[in-house]
Amino acid sequence: MLQAMQAPRPERLDTPGALEAALDALADRDDLIARLRAAVDPPVLRRYPAGLAGLARIVVGQQVSTASAEAIWTRLSAQVDPLDPAAWRQTGEAALRAAGLSRPKIGTLMALADAIASGGLDLGRLDRLDAETARAELCRIRGIGPWTAEVYLMFCLGHADSWPAGDVALQHAAAVAIGLPGRPDARALARLGERWRPWRSAAAHLLWAYYRALRGRAGVSA
Repeated sequence: MLQAMQAPRPERLDTPGALEAALDALADRDDLIARLRAAVDPPVLRRYPAGLAGLARIVVGQQVSTASAEAIWTRLSAQVDPLDPAAWRQTGEAALRAAGLSRPKIGTLMALADAIASGGLDLGRLDRLDAETARAELCRIRGIGPWTAEVYLMFCLGHADSWPAGDVALQHAAAVAIGLPGRPDARALARLGERWRPWRSAAAHLLWAYYRALRGRAGVSA
């Protein structure tokens, strides 16, 4: 049963305690969240540093497995030192491809480095903006779309109400948890996520934990 929200809107979801409190609030009003929490281990809050390094890591992780993303990031960190716009430009495409990056991701990272170097994007300013404005600022950069922007707001800035509706793992977990006949697309998942405002980031972390449980244990259910 879904009940009316009574608790105040959180400013940030940037500590394990804040994640736990947000999930408590969601579970009090949403039986599905309560059942998911009972079905899986407590989700681990994902945090990356704000700025170019954190955003680059998210770009690296687009459309690849977590293990592949970590391996590419390890090689990339050894190639690009320090992680600043000048170093990105100096590294060169051949070295970036050798680290495992695709041409589209190299293009995105180069566009990002250029935007930061020219002053067209101030990553330090994003933390002072509301989520909608910060998302729009990021999506102006070639190659950065809604998924990347939402994940940056969530993992790097600690926004409490980010919802990367294009995430395939979230789509799959939501379909199984809710009992949908098929995996919802980004638009459908965006609509489904409305029930978890203003703590959609907490709901996303829980659904990711549920997705990992589904992959690791046959018969897991909500």
